[in-house]
Amino acid sequence: MMSERETERELLLPGDEIEETGVKPGEGTFKKNGKIYAAKLGVKTVRDGYVNVAAQSGRYDPSEGDKVIGTVTDIDPSYWTVDVNAPFPAVLHVNDVPWRVDYGDTSSYIEVGDALLLRITDVDEQNKMQISIDEEGLRKLEGGQIIEIAPSQVPRIIGRGGSMISMLKKYTGCKIFVGQNGRIWIDGDLEGQYLVIKAIEMIEENAQALGLTDAVENFLKEETGKEFDD
Repeated sequence: MMSERETERELLLPGDEIEETGVKPGEGTFKKNGKIYAAKLGVKTVRDGYVNVAAQSGRYDPSEGDKVIGTVTDIDPSYWTVDVNAPFPAVLHVNDVPWRVDYGDTSSYIEVGDALLLRITDVDEQNKMQISIDEEGLRKLEGGQIIEIAPSQVPRIIGRGGSMISMLKKYTGCKIFVGQNGRIWIDGDLEGQYLVIKAIEMIEENAQALGLTDAVENFLKEETGKEFDD
C-alpha cells in the first residue's frame, strides 16, 4: 500500500506568525498588517484555500454542516436535548427527524442515553445549535461502542483523503464513523473493535510523527496476519 505523504504537524502558540502563501485566514487565526497569526494554541491545517488552527484539546467548536455523534440527555414534548461535546447542548426538534412525532410522544422514538449520528444545521451568535437526523445516512446508532478523542485529532484519524480510516476498516472489518466533534463509533466483532481502539491510541500518541501511516499498517499486519496488495 502506498502511504500518504507524511509531514510533521506544526504546533503553534497564540501570536505565532503563520508562514503560508496564497491562503486566507480561517478559524483560530487573525490577520494583522497583512500577516496571519495563530489566535490560540493548536495545530495548523490548510483546507480549501484557508489556513486554520485547530485547538489541541478542549471541547468541540461547532460549525454548520459538521456531522457529529451526539448523546441524548433530556426529552421534552417537542424536542430532544443532545450533548455533542460542545460548550452548549444542541436541540433536535421533531421537525428534524425522519418520523412523524406527535406532541408529547418524543420518548417513543428517541430515549435518554441514545446515541445519534447527526448534522449541525445552524449555529447562532450565542453558539446555540440546531441539529438534524432527517437526511440520508443519519440515524440512531445501534450496537458497537463510542470512544472520544480530542477534536483536533480528527483529521489525523481520518488521514489524507480518508487513507487512515480506510486502512482501519480494511484490516479490522469494522464499521467506523468519525464525528467532527471527536466521537468515534466502532462496530464489529470484539477483536476488531479492540484493534481499532489500539490503533487510534497509537495515532493519538504519535500524531506528529513522520511515517505514522506505515507504522499503523505494520501494527495491523502483525495483529491480524493479513496482507493486501498495493
